[in-house]
Amino acid sequence: MEQGYTIPDRIIRFVGEHVSWLCFGLVLLICVDVLFRYLFHFSVAWMTELEWHFFGLIFLLGSPYALEKDKHVRVDLFYAKFGKREKAQVNVVGTLVFLIPWSFTMCWFSVRYAFESFRIRESSPDPGGLPALYPIKMAMALGFALLFLQGLMLLQRQLKIAISRNPS
Repeated sequence: MEQGYTIPDRIIRFVGEHVSWLCFGLVLLICVDVLFRYLFHFSVAWMTELEWHFFGLIFLLGSPYALEKDKHVRVDLFYAKFGKREKAQVNVVGTLVFLIPWSFTMCWFSVRYAFESFRIRESSPDPGGLPALYPIKMAMALGFALLFLQGLMLLQRQLKIAISRNPS
C-alpha cells in the first residue's frame, strides 16, 4: 500500500489515471468521424453518440481525480492571496455547502435514473445510435459517488488545516 494513501484515494487515482486514456480515444474517434464526414460524406449516429459518451466519462470520472490533485477550476479573485489556513477554511465551507450536498443529491438521483434506464433497456432514439444508454447513466452515478467520496476526504484534510494552530 502506498504510504499516505487510503483505499478511496487509490481508487480515485486508479480511475482518474485510466480514464485519462479516453482523451486519446476521443481524439482518434473525432478524427475518424471528421475524416469520414468530409472526405466520404458519410456519418453514423453511433459514432457521434460515442464521442459524447467518451467526453462524459472523461468529465464524470476524471473530476474526482482533478479535485484530489487540486487541478479543478476555481475563481481565484481572493483565494490566491489567502494563507494556508484561510484557504482551508474556504475549502471547508465550499465543501460542506456545495460539493457534498450537490454530489450526494446527484448520485442519489442518477442511481435511480440509471436503474430505470437499465430496467427498460433504454437505447438511443436515433436510428443507428448506440444500443444501450444505461452504461453512461451508470457512469454518472459512479462519477458522483466518487466525487462525494473525494469531497469527504477533502473535508477531513482541510478541517485539520483549518483548525490547526500552526498550519504548515
